[in-house]
Amino acid sequence: MKTLNKRKICAVITARPSYSRIKSLLTAIEKNEFLELQLVVAASALLNKYGNVSEVIEKDGFKIDERIYVVVEGEDTRSMAKTTGLAVIELTTAFYNLKPDAVIVIADRFETIAVSIASSFQNIPLIHLQGGEVTGNIDEKVRHANSKLADLHFVSNADAENRLVKMGENPRTIFNLGCPSIDLAEEIRENPNLDFNPQVKYGGVGQIGDWQNGYLVVMQHPVTTEYENAGKQVFTLLSLINELNVPTFWFWPNMDAGSDSTANAIRTFRETQKPHNILFIKNMVPNDFLKLIANAKCLIGNSSVGIRESAFLGVPVVNIGSRQMGRMRAENVIDVGYGKEEIKSAIIQHTAKKEKFPCSDIYGRGNSGEEIAKILVSIPLKVNKKIAY
Repeated sequence: MKTLNKRKICAVITARPSYSRIKSLLTAIEKNEFLELQLVVAASALLNKYGNVSEVIEKDGFKIDERIYVVVEGEDTRSMAKTTGLAVIELTTAFYNLKPDAVIVIADRFETIAVSIASSFQNIPLIHLQGGEVTGNIDEKVRHANSKLADLHFVSNADAENRLVKMGENPRTIFNLGCPSIDLAEEIRENPNLDFNPQVKYGGVGQIGDWQNGYLVVMQHPVTTEYENAGKQVFTLLSLINELNVPTFWFWPNMDAGSDSTANAIRTFRETQKPHNILFIKNMVPNDFLKLIANAKCLIGNSSVGIRESAFLGVPVVNIGSRQMGRMRAENVIDVGYGKEEIKSAIIQHTAKKEKFPCSDIYGRGNSGEEIAKILVSIPLKVNKKIAY
């Protein structure tokens, strides 16, 4: 029997949430005797301002082959474009030096288009995770652009698979294996106990009080197509959470246009109103974060965690605004606008529920990483892509 050559698979992590989306796949690639993992960490994933996920990655035992510093300060639409441009230049050099057999681009954050350009323009086969979905934001355009540049697609559900086919992608290059982030959620579902003190382990800024008897989690990111309103939107939510007086863990926003306004609104509110029930945290390791979510009375905001992992964990979610517009939802999600009373009513409705929602597998069953790695061992890696008309 002929032994397969070891394939070098290069994964690029550009932001805090991306690591949890691919962690199980990184592990599966490392364990596979026919695959070699290369890891590039770039953009906000390297910055303390956003939690510096590179430290978490190394503590988990992964070797980082390249660090790419490209973030342009400003957090507006110009800085997004300039950051992406710099990322194309630096990632091009990284891929040239590493000489991978294929590159993995994750999902839809604005800077991920740089991964796709730097790879495909150098005739390196491109693998896209989580394509074919629908949301609002600039992510919508970036996700579909990544898909059109990609040679292989690993999607989260049948809806996404069908959409890629309609976009002209060859069905033989599309694999519906679920989202690797659900693999971590499956681990937590089997052992959901919150076996650490978030405040002691991660610090944070602010006060939270007696959170052991029930707490909320907030993740409110700016919407790039509405970034001028980001500060106002988060200030409204801050006022409401303060009024509810329920202990709340509030996570820092992602690096997007409007994140400066969001951060400034948080700091201003914190200093002027001095809330006694909100602890602001930058980051947690993925498993701890999901344990915190799994035990929350409700997740509030506009993060994809509310749509994906929370559906699997059965956590009540109040999804605010347009950022996740169009994504498949389970029954755990209540969608609301930015109005204070509308959000309040949804939170009260959800927190009155005594039991969790049933587990939903619309984004995977908890075995995606292993299944994707198996396919990467032997599937033909080609760059002569033809649109399937």
